[in-house]
Amino acid sequence: MGRRKSEKDKELADNARLLRACRHWHREQLEKALNGLHGSVMARLMAELKNLHSARQLVAFTAAQDWNAIDADTRLVALHEINAAITALRERMGQTPIDDALPGERENAFRTVKQSITPNPLEQGSYDLVRATPKFPLTGNRPGVPVKQETQS
Repeated sequence: MGRRKSEKDKELADNARLLRACRHWHREQLEKALNGLHGSVMARLMAELKNLHSARQLVAFTAAQDWNAIDADTRLVALHEINAAITALRERMGQTPIDDALPGERENAFRTVKQSITPNPLEQGSYDLVRATPKFPLTGNRPGVPVKQETQS
């Protein structure tokens, strides 16, 4: 009779299965982005990431792209791939994989790239410029519930 798996062995096997599923999903998303409407931008990005030697090079590349013309799903795939490449580069250089700046410090490469890739809400029309507040503000931890606007008498 075989030895029963311990709880630790079951947990390790489950974690390995989840990791494989996660990697498979990210591969599918990347293929979808490469074959999608903005595949040429993604192909150039992947070529850039394959030969990544410095963060400045990546920041310059991403700043030169028109990310507002690219759909949100493709931008998220791009951010995931950029994060993975920057993490690998930092590890090759003997640095910690993730090192976000503290308030008042200069932003790191990933956060600079993320700012250029993610859309600015002011440009997308989702803010009320007169009140400088979101048109659909949220209350507490309940997304989608609009805040009641006070009326003046």
